Amino acid sequence: MTDPDGFPDLEYVGFWARVGATLIDTVLLLVVTVPLLLAIYGRAYFESERLLMGPADFLISWVLPAVAVVLFWISRQATPGKMAIGARVVDAATGRPLTPRQSVGRYLGYFVSSVPLGLGLLWVAFDGRKQGWHDKLAGTVVVRSKQRGVEAVKFTGG
Repeated sequence: MTDPDGFPDLEYVGFWARVGATLIDTVLLLVVTVPLLLAIYGRAYFESERLLMGPADFLISWVLPAVAVVLFWISRQATPGKMAIGARVVDAATGRPLTPRQSVGRYLGYFVSSVPLGLGLLWVAFDGRKQGWHDKLAGTVVVRSKQRGVEAVKFTGG
């Protein structure tokens, strides 16, 4: 797959749909990480101004999300948020699933995209293939079916 034009049933996923997917993923991550952090550090965790409270904080707040996201991209081609909107992350040149290297590169690319005031993330709204800088760095695109299973309304009575 070089382009959705070669696959008329696919479209690039735009900015707002991806924001929605990210919100879903963020809530799911919070549901997992906040109870763990509370169990280990108590309420002091949220009152502290320290960047890291300890090794468990680093593992739960940084390593766990990274590993989870990369594993979802490798195994499912999408995080739960992207699955909810019917999107998949694929290789931009072939349409095939991401390699582990692309997955790690894409994840690290989020930091590059975020640093200059989120410009690399906003880029999705203006790019023809709806790629953020992280997508461009990793050679990926986010696609979904144009026909997402929505059925026309049918009334049976008169």
